[in-house]
Amino acid sequence: MDAILKYSVIIPVYNRPNELDELLNSLVQQSKKYFEVIIVEDGSQITSRSVYEKYTTLLDLQYIYKANSGPGPSRNAGFERASGQYFVVFDSDCILPANYFESVDTAMSIEQFDAWGGPDKGHPKFTSRQQAMCCTMSMFLTTGGIRGKQNVTEFQPRSFNMGFHRNVFEVTKGFNFDRQAEDIELSIRIKQAGFKIKLIPEAFVFHKRRETWSEFFRQVHGFGRGRVKVGRVHPNEIKLTHWMPTIFLIAFLSLIPLIIINIWLGRILALLIIMYFVAVFFEGYVTTRSFKIAWHCIASTFIQLTGYGLGFLREKLA
Repeated sequence: MDAILKYSVIIPVYNRPNELDELLNSLVQQSKKYFEVIIVEDGSQITSRSVYEKYTTLLDLQYIYKANSGPGPSRNAGFERASGQYFVVFDSDCILPANYFESVDTAMSIEQFDAWGGPDKGHPKFTSRQQAMCCTMSMFLTTGGIRGKQNVTEFQPRSFNMGFHRNVFEVTKGFNFDRQAEDIELSIRIKQAGFKIKLIPEAFVFHKRRETWSEFFRQVHGFGRGRVKVGRVHPNEIKLTHWMPTIFLIAFLSLIPLIIINIWLGRILALLIIMYFVAVFFEGYVTTRSFKIAWHCIASTFIQLTGYGLGFLREKLA
């Protein structure tokens, strides 16, 4: 240990031992190592027990196996066992740069805050599809704008990369939702309790997300449903921007009927959609410098908006 225990890292995992292995390996590589790691196995059929045993001599490590209840209660179980001054949450499919905790320390030395979060990025070793998912999830043109990543004052830490002081947990009692937007709901309550939240751009993670488009669709569909669930608890947290994916979905589904009814209006709508995806392509290329990934960004954006929009609409009508 470089110093007294400062951070407790809590990682819920469900049937993802290979991803957890990569995350733990990146924790071994950290330039600052005053942290413990608590793995919470959330009722997995494919457990990570062997991965845990692989790192017992390399990290200050705990392993908890519990019945499946979702990531929210699993993280809370980890918080109850944590000894650090700060609690840090990562998703099991993340990889950290070696200076992650060093970046957080630097930010703390400059400014006082109670909770923080950082962005996620694609790793060069990820598939082109995964890098496109990471890219479009961060775009202002897509639901990245909804996530508040471009607006520091509206920033809400997400559970793939968030941390907070022990006092924050003692006041908020951690996650209230079991899954689907549980991190958004907690971030709202952290702010409502008067705690200061900081966006640390340098404290980013590489976020692998999903392997296939169908898995990605199910994930963003859950995000859309989760936003509505948050709105039921915090009514002021549903804004016009959260309706945008649903509006896109309705516009896309209306394209052919509109062309049949009024060809000129149909052509205008089609042109607007095409121009939008051209803008997505160029932003994807500027971000990744890869034409292949930029093309994948078009598919990723379409799935992201339609999946989120459908989930949002489905939950609204439930």
